[in-house]
Amino acid sequence: MSQIAASNPPEPATVPMVDYADASDEVRAVFDDIMTTKKIDFVPNAWKVFASHPPTLSRLWYGLKEVMAPGALDPKFKEMIAVAVSVTNGCDYCTRSHTAAARKLGMSDREYGELLAVVGMFNQTNALAEAYKVPVDEVFLRSWSDPK
Repeated sequence: MSQIAASNPPEPATVPMVDYADASDEVRAVFDDIMTTKKIDFVPNAWKVFASHPPTLSRLWYGLKEVMAPGALDPKFKEMIAVAVSVTNGCDYCTRSHTAAARKLGMSDREYGELLAVVGMFNQTNALAEAYKVPVDEVFLRSWSDPK
């Protein structure tokens, strides 16, 4: 156990986590799909917590599975977006899990550093623009299909 972990034990979840062995058939089916899709041999804690309310578990997993599937954006890029949102929202669990997923998909240390630099810069400039109530330029209010 790291020195940091020893001095700061994790906070318990606000609901009991559902272990695989104790899960209903409905929850086990989702857990199995998570492990198969992610090619992992464990159920991450977030999903064990979400399983305390099976409809939420199902809705979140199948929605996430659809959104994160390959499409116009490749999976690594989608995971990097998830890292950026997680950092911005201050979700330590989410930041760590999506960073691990992005690294598994090939995100390098250099890409991670650049990603965090972009996140930090835009969190700063967004906060300043909002604080100053910067008026939106007319050109940015036009439809993107407007040829002007």
